[in-house]
Amino acid sequence: MHLKRWLSGIAILPLLILAILQGGIYFSLFISAASLIALREYFRIVYNKTGRSLLSLLPVIGFITCLLIIAAAHNGSFKHVSFLIAINIILIGFVGTFKFKADPDFLDAAAKQIQGIIYVPLLLSHVILTRNGPDGAAWVFFLLFLVFFGDIGAYYAGSYFGRTRLCPSVSPGKTVEGALGGLVASISIGTLFRHFFLPHLSFGPCLLLFICVGIIAPVGDLFESMLKRKSDVKDSGAIMPGHGGLLDRIDAVLFAAPVVYYFKIYLM
Repeated sequence: MHLKRWLSGIAILPLLILAILQGGIYFSLFISAASLIALREYFRIVYNKTGRSLLSLLPVIGFITCLLIIAAAHNGSFKHVSFLIAINIILIGFVGTFKFKADPDFLDAAAKQIQGIIYVPLLLSHVILTRNGPDGAAWVFFLLFLVFFGDIGAYYAGSYFGRTRLCPSVSPGKTVEGALGGLVASISIGTLFRHFFLPHLSFGPCLLLFICVGIIAPVGDLFESMLKRKSDVKDSGAIMPGHGGLLDRIDAVLFAAPVVYYFKIYLM
C-alpha cells in the first residue's frame, strides 16, 4: 500500500508541476478536469444509496455549473459565481415543480447537488484565483506543500505513535498524535518554503497561516469521510491506486485553498 501511494503520487506529479508553472488557460483546464472528476466522485458518494444516475438532470446541471464557476475564476469574474449558484438553484427549483410528484426524494437530491457545487468547484476555484495573483505559482506550491506534507506527517505520526482516537465516529484511523504530527509537518515545511521561495513575507502571519492550514486541511479530510460513511462508500473512486479517488486526494486541499487565498489577499 505504501508503494502504491508513492508511485501513483509521483506519476501525476510532472503534469501537476507543468500545469502550475504554465498557469493561464493550461492551469485552468487542469483544474476544470480535476473539478469534473471530483464532482462526479462526490455525486457517486451521495447518490450511492438512491441509485440516481450520474447522467440524470441534477448532476448534469451540476457539471455545467462547475465548468462555469471555474471559467469565472479564470476570467477574474469571481463576483459572477454567486449569480451562477443562484441560477443553478433556480433551475433546480423549476425542474422540481415538475419532478416532485414522480420523485419524492428530488428535494433531498437537489440539496446534495447544491452542496456539491459549493464543496468542489467553488472551493477549488480559489486555487485558480491564487495562481492568477502575484507570485501565483509559488503560492500554489506553498498551498500544496502545506497540505501534502501535513498529510504525510499525520499519516506516519499516526502509524507509529497513534494511540488516542481523534474522531472515531467519522474516521477510526485518525489519531490525536497523527493530527499533531501533521500540524508540526505543516509548520516545518511552511517555514522552510517561506525562507527559500517567499522570503519577503513576514513570519508572524505565515506562522498563523501554517497553523490554520494544519488544522483546517484535516477537517476537509474528515468532511469527506462523513460523506462516505453516511453513504456506505469506502473510496470516492479508483483513479489513483493506493489513494482511492481524486476526491480522496484533494479533500484537504478543498478546505485549505480558500484559507491560503484570503490570507494572501488580506494578511500578507
